[in-house]
Amino acid sequence: MKTILQRWASACAAALCISTLTAAEPVWLEDLPKALEKAKAENKQVLVNFTGSDWCPFCVRLKKDVFDTREFAEYAEKRLVLVELDFPRKKQQSEERKAANRKLQEQYKVDGFPTLVLLNADGKEVARMVGYGGGGFAAVRKQLRLPDKP
Repeated sequence: MKTILQRWASACAAALCISTLTAAEPVWLEDLPKALEKAKAENKQVLVNFTGSDWCPFCVRLKKDVFDTREFAEYAEKRLVLVELDFPRKKQQSEERKAANRKLQEQYKVDGFPTLVLLNADGKEVARMVGYGGGGFAAVRKQLRLPDKP
């Protein structure tokens, strides 16, 4: 009986170790100025996702195919500060958030969703991707000219 319990405890400990080695779910900020500060402090780029999360089919697909993957999470953790600027139709947002998002939409001349804008830590645009036609993170990485390795 003791060996069964020891094996079970070892298996649980191993499972716990493996689960902590996987990348955590990416953290998406909503405040671009704070994201830029964080990017400067951490020597990272900022990926801004202009999305219609609850109505845009290509936005939903981009999230599922790319942003919800372990590969993207691991890459983002090392290289990117993430910002989501959402333009939902059903989900509630404060008037402040709506106004701030609209202002950034105008500033970056975003006409369609999804649009990804890659910024350096100074806020200068270095790449852009409009729409999503599939291909997962590899296609997004190529379009935004992100290095293969994190």
